[in-house]
Amino acid sequence: MAFIWSNDTASPCQFLSSHTNQYSQFERRATCSPAGHIQPNTGEQSDSDHSGGNKALKRLYKSCRVYGSSCDSIPELTDPVSDKENITVGQLQFQALFTPGHTVGHTIYVLDGKSGDGPACLFSGDLLFLSGCGRMFEGTAATMLASLDGVVSLGDDTLLWPGHEYAEDNLNFAAVVEPENSSRERKFQWVFQQRLEKKCTCPSTLGEEKEYNPFLRTHCQDLHEALGLQQGSEEDWNHFRARVLEEVRRRKDLFKGR
Repeated sequence: MAFIWSNDTASPCQFLSSHTNQYSQFERRATCSPAGHIQPNTGEQSDSDHSGGNKALKRLYKSCRVYGSSCDSIPELTDPVSDKENITVGQLQFQALFTPGHTVGHTIYVLDGKSGDGPACLFSGDLLFLSGCGRMFEGTAATMLASLDGVVSLGDDTLLWPGHEYAEDNLNFAAVVEPENSSRERKFQWVFQQRLEKKCTCPSTLGEEKEYNPFLRTHCQDLHEALGLQQGSEEDWNHFRARVLEEVRRRKDLFKGR
């Protein structure tokens, strides 16, 4: 979930990455500046932890626009989006990407870095986390794999802003399935230090994620061997990778952490 609002008397647009049912902090920040106006509320899916506050926001700010997929039951949806639809917010340009797997209509949003004078930013909802991915509630492993493959094509420098922060637990799990991955160990030590200093662990980059996120490494032989999986002699490569993803997801669901 990304909150976006336009403020004509200050910077063109500002952001808060939060859940919609936790709107009190957002409300304070929006109303403390002159002419604070919430432009769109990009609700990427029907999960209540992402869209549970939509009705309250609409009561407070009647001009608030809610973007999302019509395939999901998003409360107060005003602007249904389609795959690869461009959305303009102030001077910023976003593209909506349809990424089913977690839910039927799961949609992510990519901020064009040029319009924001910085790197591209991926607001990934429950598709992709730091060293993790969302559960496959309404999709198959093959569907989720296709969505993840689409994301990694966005570019290594793209900043990842996930819908949840599970970094430490996810990296602990990654150590179980790829214990010799030195990139994972370096990232874990960094996350551990950030936590000690009460600092944020987001964002990461897609380039980093490809080095240690097991859900993006279904093509790696080391992971196949760790899981005890082999491609069948006549098995399609992507079918095999979907089996790998399904097994990683199964083990993560059973993982109790440390």
